[in-house]
Amino acid sequence: MTREGLLQFLGTIIDPLTGQNLVLANRIQDIKIDDQRVQVMLFFPPKLDSNIKSEINFKVIEEFAKIAPGLSIDLHFGNPEPAQKKSSNLPQIKNIIAVASGKGGVGKSTISVNLALGLKQAGLKVGILDADLYGPSIPIMLGLKGKRPEVKQVYGVNKIIPLQAYGLPVMSIGFVVEPEQAVVLRGPRLAGVMKQFLEDCLWPELDVLVIDLPPGTGDIQLTLVQTVPVTGAIIVTTPQQVSVADAIKAANMFQMDGIGVPILGIVENMSWFTPAELPDKKYEIFGKGGGQHLAGLYHTVLLQQIPLVLSVRAGGDEGRPSIMDEGENDSTKYFKSMAANVLDQLNLRNENMAPTQKVVMKN
Repeated sequence: MTREGLLQFLGTIIDPLTGQNLVLANRIQDIKIDDQRVQVMLFFPPKLDSNIKSEINFKVIEEFAKIAPGLSIDLHFGNPEPAQKKSSNLPQIKNIIAVASGKGGVGKSTISVNLALGLKQAGLKVGILDADLYGPSIPIMLGLKGKRPEVKQVYGVNKIIPLQAYGLPVMSIGFVVEPEQAVVLRGPRLAGVMKQFLEDCLWPELDVLVIDLPPGTGDIQLTLVQTVPVTGAIIVTTPQQVSVADAIKAANMFQMDGIGVPILGIVENMSWFTPAELPDKKYEIFGKGGGQHLAGLYHTVLLQQIPLVLSVRAGGDEGRPSIMDEGENDSTKYFKSMAANVLDQLNLRNENMAPTQKVVMKN
């Protein structure tokens, strides 16, 4: 039995928390191989149920006996957390990008959907979580209205399988409530739903998970940064000063002491309107300069200005996002440029900054 052979074997055993195999989920802490004995130290958070630990142990022993009948294997569940494992309870997801705004109606969900698809078109493995529990719109935008996710049992625990749209794994509260049903939840329940969508979904291996947040700075935003390490945030605004004033509040939350989520950049939506019959005209309906001003305040970049285009609204209503249109129309080229700029900023952030840590709130 070699180390490589043992890792290949452990790659067939499912991690009960992420639904990935033990190797992909980064649960292997240490391996020791002697002549007649194999020892494996696994890392799991202390919250892992003892019955599930026993099931994993018996499963490993049973399957190992089939491939190496002359050897014994011992599993050890390590605590406390090693420093290198501390940063995430979703180890199969490399980067989490939060898309936020200070107020509603600025097109944040449209930006989130087209960003996720743009990053996928750039060759990344991408998922999207609609965390706007008050008014989920992503099921409509991705043509998933009325769909329901499946549930799978992993070691006796129910796990949600995200739906698929255009190659993206997608999760939203819109999949579990009727479109017309009002979502009335207090803070603790909101936090519970948010944690369930993060920790009880079988998210696959992803380069980026895009999270579309509700407007403002409420319980959902706080639960997010307490549950997973957020790699960076994108702030969406329109050019007008009222929108910028609210966007400042959203950005300030990520920059608070103890949170420290980097701002990857600003997206200015509805920057101008150009009628099809007057292609050389730009009507700045909502003013100008708001996105650039906001970027200057936070020493970050203006990732893209997105014009007000009829096809963007139509594509969202029809379940086919604008970036999926064939050819380089007025909206597609801007969304592709936005995704390329976000990817550049994400790479710069990871090259020059340490990984973000989950927020621990102090009494």
